[in-house]
Amino acid sequence: MDGDNTVPSPSARYQQLSIVPEEPALPSEPPAVPAGPDVPRQLRVSHRRDRWSGIERELRGTVGSLIAGVDEVGRGPLAGPVVACAVIMPPEARAIAGVDDSKRLNAAERQRLATKIRERAVAVGLGAASVHEIDRVNIYHATVIAMRRALARLTVTPNYVLVDGRSIRTLDVPHSAITGGDNACYSIACASIVAKVTRDRVMSALANRYPNYRWERNVGYSTLAHLEGLATHGVTPHHRRSFIPVRQLSLELGGAPITPAQLAELAHLADSMRDHTLDASELEFLE
Repeated sequence: MDGDNTVPSPSARYQQLSIVPEEPALPSEPPAVPAGPDVPRQLRVSHRRDRWSGIERELRGTVGSLIAGVDEVGRGPLAGPVVACAVIMPPEARAIAGVDDSKRLNAAERQRLATKIRERAVAVGLGAASVHEIDRVNIYHATVIAMRRALARLTVTPNYVLVDGRSIRTLDVPHSAITGGDNACYSIACASIVAKVTRDRVMSALANRYPNYRWERNVGYSTLAHLEGLATHGVTPHHRRSFIPVRQLSLELGGAPITPAQLAELAHLADSMRDHTLDASELEFLE
């Protein structure tokens, strides 16, 4: 209302933000896969990621042997690009032991497995969408851009594509979407690991340039240390200005130090955010 000078509490201001990225639980039933031309309507899903899933085996028998798994990382952070990976693993080879959803692995395990995946893969494609693209077209469409770039950078054309999440009408390639695919599909789990390792390296390198936000630990997510850095030091060129805390901290607080009461509220929101131990620098996907 006009003349209402009430200042919303931090919890009210930030209630639209998902502070902790949700970690999908293992599906209790095989996820549904959209049927398409020459794609079996009933596809079995294995809940072991370190073996070829029923989906991948059946697709090899119907549409071809080269199946690309696609996954992204970085939809939820306040800073940094969204990164996607497309991986085609050799169909005649045994699955790499230990491959799993990247969120279930620690940094050392992800790094070790990413190296093996790159060594053994038929093809690996990486793509990213910048912070400017995220702010311009929104995170959903930026994710599609990153996935398209990853698929375009494959040096071998896949017979079919499996994507983690929901079907993407604008992806422009025949594909099936697997809900919780990084939990149930070997190729998608491989893509998840390579995408995570790549983005972690990007954020670790950016942390060397901008040490006040602890990106080497939080990889851009809204931890208390990150929010304190925003409130005290302001917004960097790598922050997503379309995301609520970035916009409100930069516009409402005007760079002034955040109050103890506000920090207490923010701490309550961020206390369950996972920290990550990251790897060495890599900036190849930043433009």
